[in-house]
Amino acid sequence: MDPLETVNKVAGKLASGRSPTFAEAHVVKALEEINFQENVGRLKLSKDLKLGEGEIRTLVKHLKNEGLINVSNSGISLSPDGKKLLSRLRTLVSEPLDIPSTPLTVGPFNVAVRVTGMQDSVKYGLEQRDAAIMAGAKGASTLIFTKNGLAMPGTKEDITKRNPSVLDSLSRLILKEGDVIIIGSADEKIRAELGAKTAALELLKAKAKNSFTTQLAKGKTYHARHTRKTSVTSDQQSVDLENL
Repeated sequence: MDPLETVNKVAGKLASGRSPTFAEAHVVKALEEINFQENVGRLKLSKDLKLGEGEIRTLVKHLKNEGLINVSNSGISLSPDGKKLLSRLRTLVSEPLDIPSTPLTVGPFNVAVRVTGMQDSVKYGLEQRDAAIMAGAKGASTLIFTKNGLAMPGTKEDITKRNPSVLDSLSRLILKEGDVIIIGSADEKIRAELGAKTAALELLKAKAKNSFTTQLAKGKTYHARHTRKTSVTSDQQSVDLENL
């Protein structure tokens, strides 16, 4: 299954249950923490994700239902499928990176993620900002890594000329041309991280939706052309029969 679909399924409600209060960004964060800590307990996971014990129980249940974790007396660990999912997510969104406040950030805590090769899917960065705010952050800053350096969406100016410290702070993300950087800002680190993750996931989902719409449109165009071609062929055959 597609990694985004899997994450969405974990964050969704079970057939007979109510909708969970955690979001897709919590699912990704949980996978990261379980992978990093190994045999982590529910209480520790609750503190790390800032979720109540009941919410954590539900999240663990959903992860287990999808075969992504193993639960034992020693704690919670990732299953082979869970490790595979996290590895696939890593090709889309980088690990979070804490960065200091800069003229581009809007909060005391700032966490950046790299979204691989998504330059063409960003408009002006407003969608990422709004997604981060919905996740509890104060906002988000979106940057694009180009051959000329780091630029704000919709511009070509290299912002590192005026803010050289920004590129230094982001260097650990290992950027390539076309990558998008989303920096979540908040009054708490966890909210900044969840804001950045949420904005990144929404960007990826928008890309997938646009790709599906494009493929659907191409399919309809092909069908219409094929139908017209078949109709013309049938009409020509009718004419030929009449001339016999």
